[in-house]
Amino acid sequence: MRIDVLTIFPEWFGGPFDVSLLGRAAADGTLDLRVHDLRDWTTDRHRSVDDAPYGGGAGMVMRPDVWFAAAEAVWNDLPASATTGRDAPPPGAAFEVGGTRPRTVLLTPRGVPLTQPLVRELAAEPRLVLCCGRYEGIDERVHEDVATDEVSIGDFVLLGGEVAAAALVEAVVRLLPGVVGNADSPLDESFSNGRLEYPHYTRPLAVRGREVPEILRSGDHGRVEEWRAARAEELTRRRRPDLLEG
Repeated sequence: MRIDVLTIFPEWFGGPFDVSLLGRAAADGTLDLRVHDLRDWTTDRHRSVDDAPYGGGAGMVMRPDVWFAAAEAVWNDLPASATTGRDAPPPGAAFEVGGTRPRTVLLTPRGVPLTQPLVRELAAEPRLVLCCGRYEGIDERVHEDVATDEVSIGDFVLLGGEVAAAALVEAVVRLLPGVVGNADSPLDESFSNGRLEYPHYTRPLAVRGREVPEILRSGDHGRVEEWRAARAEELTRRRRPDLLEG
């Protein structure tokens, strides 16, 4: 799978994507991750990506012309000069996609929640483009003409979309074939079957007076499965009753 990330802080992704299973997936070719600096598509000497909002208000808004140029170039594997140089469309010209637009996800608090079913859907795509906003927000025309999806990782606001993009990448990549050692692991965990995951235990048998439940040591796989299902139901009912209602 190929994932492109558009951000004004490309250096932010230098560490998180190089370690653990993500780093291994990139090394073996399962993941083709490309991070692009949005400022490469600016045209002024200050490399400006934002401006004051029409109608007034606090904060700055990210410019649509920069996002349009960057998205079109990344979608079609074109250099920045193709959309910002002498061959670029004249100012005010209608934006044309030119080529096939891959699934393009804008990370925003006003997006749909990132759920495990949506993660599975995105993991089935051959390619994703992730757009990381900053400041007060992004011009609405980018929401409408660049993004195919708007996704939120929770009911809170971050400084920018980079953390959300990293969370989406981890969630998606771990579902790709061969990334997780045990192929059954993603099938038996929180949200995969509408429940939170059951409790886990390992050695030592006793820690500070607390022992592993006897049933898990019984060797009776039927009883173990029943116990796990009951504990998952109990946890879900106590902490996420909304999942049961769904």
